[in-house]
Amino acid sequence: MSIKKYKPITPTQRYYTGDKFKEITKGAKPEKSLLKIKKRTAGRNSKGRITSRHRGGGHKKFYRIIHNKRHQKKGIPAKVKSIEYDPNRTSYIALLYFADGDKRYIIAPQKLQVGDTVVADDKAEIKPGNACQVGNVPLGTMVHNVELTPQKGGQLARSAGNYAEITAKEGNYTNLKLPSGAIQRVRSECYASIGNVSNVDHDKHTVGKAGRSRWKGRRPHTRGVAMNPVDHPMGGGEGKSTGGRHPVSPWGKPAKGKKTRKKKKYSNKYILKYRK
Repeated sequence: MSIKKYKPITPTQRYYTGDKFKEITKGAKPEKSLLKIKKRTAGRNSKGRITSRHRGGGHKKFYRIIHNKRHQKKGIPAKVKSIEYDPNRTSYIALLYFADGDKRYIIAPQKLQVGDTVVADDKAEIKPGNACQVGNVPLGTMVHNVELTPQKGGQLARSAGNYAEITAKEGNYTNLKLPSGAIQRVRSECYASIGNVSNVDHDKHTVGKAGRSRWKGRRPHTRGVAMNPVDHPMGGGEGKSTGGRHPVSPWGKPAKGKKTRKKKKYSNKYILKYRK
């Protein structure tokens, strides 16, 4: 377990938990050539209107450019220089020094260590950090950062502790069991990284206090039932109320449980089993 508790010198710290950062390389600083400024929008669109509520503030941070198109460095070995913390994602990231002198960040899988050599190829060795085509991965293997479309870049199973499992191979397609439980079919030439994503204990952390959410740019969320009828469809009523209807957004759209997926034939035919 990489979770640490704090000596409760304040009431909040009795429940507050943090990360021990055991896997992080001590003294490692971000690679400047792979950083870019991350502009904050506070939930506003190009017209200045709030389209995503309860966003704003938070700590300043640079964006780390992640190398998701592993096929671009096909056959070129790389050495792991450091494992680093990334404020923009739940997983850790690994800095790679390629044999051709290039430097790239990748999502760090579990058990990847400094000094390891990784490579991306159509048929690579099955070990954490390597990347290859899903059609060449044995059944039952855990993979992450999986492409949905060949050469588009990894899109599936990228969050901390997540992985997809190779369940079957049928012709030019490979079946994956996703973290949601859905079974997705992808082309066998799509690339995927071997192993599961690092920082597996991330979901066990306790935020502990409201201020920690503010550090992340999350502002207070007011319940609809606590508002007046003029402000929310579920507002008003004498005393405490339950809203009197199914949960909706301030604009009357169903907020919990309503299916919002568009019925597109080209995308639905690749999903063999839905998550529910």
